Parts: sequence; C-alpha cells; structure tokens
Amino acid sequence: MLIAVHLLNMMSGGVLVAYGIFPRQLGTLPHIITAPAIHGDVSHLLNNLIGFLIFASLCLFNSVSQFVRASVFIIFLSGLLVWLLGRPAWHIGASGWVYGLWSFAIFRAWYHRSLTNCIAAMVALCFYGVMLYGILPAYPGVSFESHLFGAIAGVIAAALITQKGRRFKFL
Repeated sequence: MLIAVHLLNMMSGGVLVAYGIFPRQLGTLPHIITAPAIHGDVSHLLNNLIGFLIFASLCLFNSVSQFVRASVFIIFLSGLLVWLLGRPAWHIGASGWVYGLWSFAIFRAWYHRSLTNCIAAMVALCFYGVMLYGILPAYPGVSFESHLFGAIAGVIAAALITQKGRRFKFL
C-alpha cells in the first residue's frame, strides 16, 4: 500500500502531501490517518519500509491481533501528539509508526516477559538502538516529533496491550 500511494503521489506531482499533518490546523486533524502512507521521496519511503518490515515482523511473532491493535494505537496517538505539539510544517511518512513498533517490541518484553518478547527486544535494541538518536531534532526536514511521539506511543501501547492480556490470563 505504501508503495502504491507513493507512486500515485509521484505521478500527481506531490499533491498528496496536503494529506499530511500540519500541526494545529483543524482541517489536517483527520490526516493523522493518511499521513503515514505519504512519503516525500523514494529514499524516505525505503527507509520507512525497511524499518516497518523489520519491526512489524518482530511484533507479529505474538499475534496479528496484537500487531493491529498496537499499530492503530500508535498511528492515532503519535499523529495526535504531532498535531498538538509539532513544529508548524508538513509531517508525512510512516516513521512515527516505525518508531512506535520499535519501542513496542522493546517494552512489550518489559511488561510481559516471555522468550519471544525478550528476543524481539534484544534484536530491536542491539541492532537498532541507534534509532534513539532519531528522536532528537537533528535535521530540519525530518519530523523528529513523529519519531519521538511514535516511540512514546509504542511504550504506552505495550503497557496497555500486554497488561490487558495479563489480566485476562488470571481470570
């Protein structure tokens, strides 16, 4: 889907960027749903696709349902926080979702210790711990806010989703 949207955006001269998030502009509030599908260029798309495939795979080890719930939560919360607190600029791309899945994979192991969750967390930390630098405002054209709020949303999703699962196990 991300590739198809990018091709459509390229063929239309980049008009889909208008479906990104522009903080505190009421008309772009619904775009928290569409912004993750829109990318500025092929490099932006490929970076997000690679991260997405890796972290989605780590999250899918437990269940498709957990991945979907975490993804929906991450997209909505990170998008809302970008809309509320982001710099006045267009925010597009799946990096908030990617950072959310990354932190979800790590913190899911904190809240629900299982061998699978611990291995996923170790992979995310050992091979991709450098992503921590992405939450800092290093590059003017990069939405560090999406990275930061995506990571925060992933931590919260891990707490809510894994804690909910724990409660049901004891019933």
